[in-house]
Amino acid sequence: MNSEWSPAARVRGMGASVFTEMTELARETGAVNLGQGVPELAAPEGLLKDVAAAVLAGSNQYPPAVGFPALREAVAAHQSRRYGLEYDPRDEVLVTTGATEAIAATLLALCDPGDEVLAFDPCYDAYPAVARFAGATLVPVPLALEDDTFALDLDALRAAVTPRTRVLILNTPHNPTGKVFTADELAAVAGVCEEYGLTVVTDEVYEHLVYDGAHRSMAALPGMRERTLTISSAGKTFNVTGWKVGWVCGPAPLVAAVGAAKQFLTYASGTPYQEALARTLGGVEAWAEELRRTLRRNRDLLSEGLTRAGLRPYRAEAGYFVQADVRAWGYPDGVRFCRELPLRAGVVAIPTSAFYLRPDAPSSLVRFSFCKREESVRTAVEKLIQAI
Repeated sequence: MNSEWSPAARVRGMGASVFTEMTELARETGAVNLGQGVPELAAPEGLLKDVAAAVLAGSNQYPPAVGFPALREAVAAHQSRRYGLEYDPRDEVLVTTGATEAIAATLLALCDPGDEVLAFDPCYDAYPAVARFAGATLVPVPLALEDDTFALDLDALRAAVTPRTRVLILNTPHNPTGKVFTADELAAVAGVCEEYGLTVVTDEVYEHLVYDGAHRSMAALPGMRERTLTISSAGKTFNVTGWKVGWVCGPAPLVAAVGAAKQFLTYASGTPYQEALARTLGGVEAWAEELRRTLRRNRDLLSEGLTRAGLRPYRAEAGYFVQADVRAWGYPDGVRFCRELPLRAGVVAIPTSAFYLRPDAPSSLVRFSFCKREESVRTAVEKLIQAI
């Protein structure tokens, strides 16, 4: 066996993560944890009651491998209602164990050893890991830093494409930066994908949590539906990240390929959750409007507090996180800043270097989460200001 593709080679370097380290620091020091994106906010009461009722009614065995039929129908209706995208719930919608499994199954289905996958850098840390599981290499495409935001570098995208490139992962709204790709940026990305025949895998788990601008789905652009697999989930939208219910929408042949890989990962899961979400997804807009109001308030509180503490925040247009440059505190290295912050200020954050792949990436950026109770964010801000 070629050692490059042995099981040991594929997981080499995937030891304990910085997330584990920072979570442990929060536990040891009692610091306010603005590290991981774990919501402290409530889920819809009706959704929780529906899950309890489904469990008590006996919905505790395997669902269909492709997902509970009513949930697939609800997802298809959601895509039609919001984006004008029509999917047949019978063979163009697949329910997964969260968005991360959807991404893993997709790359396993679409990639062979030696293939390359593009993703905008910084990126969610699961992307390079699951690419490696598929025997592929994730190639980072740097996002440009412009004033107080992140932007598409079209020249960098074009330069990253090689004859081995098969897939582009597009995460919008974007983790960890909070960026929402603009209409012009999406059109430019779509043009590159059409020109080079790339399949697009979109990660849209923050689609309902946009505070500035508007989320647009890549699959809705002219010519893109047939080359795009759209991934989302219920976790971020309904504050139920522990339920791990996600979905994939796309053309039937691509969805079937993803399903073929997925059946040997979890096979299927979450029957009572799927049943309850099928009844709740149709009313997501009203729920999300209130959730956005809460998170926008938290974002503004955190951003203003970071500024008062002498740090430089970047604009978070969506999602759970604010990026900040910490050099003003004398830290050129975000890792050191985050390791010392719990004792210096009683706050935990995550160094953005954990999400960057290229060696020349900025080292002084740190990610703070605001998907918390307002009290937690306010306490963290007060501690940061006092620590100046």
